[in-house]
Amino acid sequence: MTDTDLIPAPLTARTGGDAPGRPSLDERTTLDAGPGTEATARWLRSVLGAATGLPLADGAGPHAVRLRISPETAREHGPEGYRLSTEDPEAAVTIDGGGPAGLFWGAQTLRQLLGPDAFRRAPVRPGAEWDLPRVTVADRPRFGWRGLLLDVSRHFTAKEDVLRLLDLMAAHKLNVLHLHLTDDQGWRIEIERYPRLTGVGAWRSRSKQGHRASPLWDDTPHGGFYTRDDIREIVAYAAERHVTVVPEIDLPGHSQAAIAAYPWLGNADVVDTAALTVWDTWGVNPNVLAPTEEVLRFYEGVLEEVLELFPSTFVHVGGDECPKDQWKESPAAQARIAELGVGDEDGLQSWFIRHFDRWLADRGRRLIGWDEILEGGLAEGAAVSSWRGYRGGIAAAEAGHDVVMCPEQQVYLDHRQDGGPDEPVPIGFVRTLSDVYRFEPVPPGLSEAAARHVLGTQANVWTEVMENRDRVDYQVFPRLAAFAEVAWSALPAPGDRDTEGFLRRMETHYRRLDALGVAYRPPAGPTPGQRRPGLLGRPIDGPPPIV
Repeated sequence: MTDTDLIPAPLTARTGGDAPGRPSLDERTTLDAGPGTEATARWLRSVLGAATGLPLADGAGPHAVRLRISPETAREHGPEGYRLSTEDPEAAVTIDGGGPAGLFWGAQTLRQLLGPDAFRRAPVRPGAEWDLPRVTVADRPRFGWRGLLLDVSRHFTAKEDVLRLLDLMAAHKLNVLHLHLTDDQGWRIEIERYPRLTGVGAWRSRSKQGHRASPLWDDTPHGGFYTRDDIREIVAYAAERHVTVVPEIDLPGHSQAAIAAYPWLGNADVVDTAALTVWDTWGVNPNVLAPTEEVLRFYEGVLEEVLELFPSTFVHVGGDECPKDQWKESPAAQARIAELGVGDEDGLQSWFIRHFDRWLADRGRRLIGWDEILEGGLAEGAAVSSWRGYRGGIAAAEAGHDVVMCPEQQVYLDHRQDGGPDEPVPIGFVRTLSDVYRFEPVPPGLSEAAARHVLGTQANVWTEVMENRDRVDYQVFPRLAAFAEVAWSALPAPGDRDTEGFLRRMETHYRRLDALGVAYRPPAGPTPGQRRPGLLGRPIDGPPPIV
């Protein structure tokens, strides 16, 4: 390991040259935790203490890890910025955070500087000294929204694995977990006033194996959901790691699981909604919500409970892939279009989104949705997750709306990492580790005023082909490390990323992932245990156009 093998790369890292000796942590090391730093001190004791075997007792002095919230650092680098130094004669390590989050990110950098063994759950060198380079790091994030979407609807992720993912996100300085909680294939959050949403909507009879064109099926019933207490635990665990959890409740499309639970939510005048079950395959589903006041009241009730559990400013309402065929055929929907004066079916979808934009704003929250919410007119104050390339994000930002860039062509991590025949489920199109590293969230040519509306960026993990934790690990890592650097690290100049240097630093980072037990895709390709011969072969879906 070299002195600056940090991922994501910091703003600056000045090494101490050839000064004699190296600072280290050992049995004498204490934690000197200033006001407001107690949470990071607890994290250091629980994580670094477990990995190193060091007690890290309270105390000041030349052997201490000194933690401070620094107004000067806040002025220079903002609340998520920090300054770390191992060259302070009054402490072994000093971390000054611009705020509690910045201090915590500095602690993550300290962990990396101690070497890959500092990422283990138990000490491999009890009682040993842990050497540090002589270095001063000054750092801050490029974007305030550094996100990861986890789809828990297509395949349910156990609470314990969500908590583990939060730890992995924190290790990469990511700060938004977007939980995709509802879809056609499953409803994953307990709503007390509507118990059938989980009693019926959380369970399907079977699942497609592979992508939607696959002829293979897993006939094992699949399901699960998070109780209200589970959600409270996830949100609290995330908050301790300075990660915000943004919930997504899909509407008006991607709603078959809800309609299966409460058939009156659907367009019963054109389809037998009472016969619908939770969907067992993938793709775009034709069954969408009926445009009635009763449906609005239902989802207001859902969102009231969601707001109780999630303090996030933003609430995601989906809004994507909403086929309009049922509304076109439904006399009730057509009468609603005329009554509301919204013109057509696109206007009807806009009516849905605008209603919940106002409803959330009245409660001090903000609506965010996929870029289809631009169709029929974008609600004032709504933000956009731009997934169909850059185009929707550009249009929204130029119109003064905030944007999170997550184009499928660059940062959909369900797509394969290599073009070879050994990929476990070779769907989509190839995006390698280097491809993700070269992703630029701010499109070239975006005006300066519009660029200020780019809140940040997000990688999306859709789980149709990820039925367990190892499959998620394989698809997400190591590409999440590349994405984390894109989201965090400043660019010296537009398009100026040192891919060769990043890949060199990844040689150390793979050892950190090994220590964390991450089943990532190795650089040389999948191991025999990661291959799934029944699903190998030509990709099922061709690449979409780059837009």
